[in-house]
Amino acid sequence: MEPLPAYPPLVPLPETIPVRYTDEEAGYVTVRPVVRQTFRLEELLDMILSVAGKDVTRVRQLLHSGTIVYHFFRYSWTGFDVDDAELAAALAQFPDPDPARPFSPAQCTLAILESGGVSPRHLMELDRDAGSRRRMFRKRSFWERLLEIAGNENIQYHGYSYGRRADIYRLDLDGEIAGQITEALERLAPRGLHIVLGTLPAAASILFVCPRAEVSRQQVARP
Repeated sequence: MEPLPAYPPLVPLPETIPVRYTDEEAGYVTVRPVVRQTFRLEELLDMILSVAGKDVTRVRQLLHSGTIVYHFFRYSWTGFDVDDAELAAALAQFPDPDPARPFSPAQCTLAILESGGVSPRHLMELDRDAGSRRRMFRKRSFWERLLEIAGNENIQYHGYSYGRRADIYRLDLDGEIAGQITEALERLAPRGLHIVLGTLPAAASILFVCPRAEVSRQQVARP
């Protein structure tokens, strides 16, 4: 029988963690300057949650490994092990997914067209400001009509994104819904938004991003 791996003794969660980070370029060997920064515990956990979700076991593994890739940067620190109960208490301060939370068009700030398949890809993002630009002589914007269509259809709660600090809702597209969106684009959207027309045929769903108003956690000073 192989011996079990040796783990360092459990330690209390530190209040601050020295962190190093540098560019992460897949497929290339590069020499990049290493930047050092001190993170508060909640800042490091916030970044880890953006990658791993609110899974105590997975978060504990990442704290132990002492490395994570986030937004094309590799962050590293001296790994440490903590008690699951203490870690769970620390994670309790972060929001949980809430499937009972109704879709609120007024809070939606971003629409993401997504492909189908086992591993969906984000095809394009349309933010509220761009979508709200009005075509000349039109009283409504494409954004208003898009959210109206979403609200009238069977939009589903899709989870909470720690990276975006938002609840995500998914609208699956069929021929009828895609037709409504196409009609709205042609009638209401200025020419600059017609790029959506070229992307729509490849999209299987649209994700609507709705930040939670009560989430005001200080952003980590990341590059």
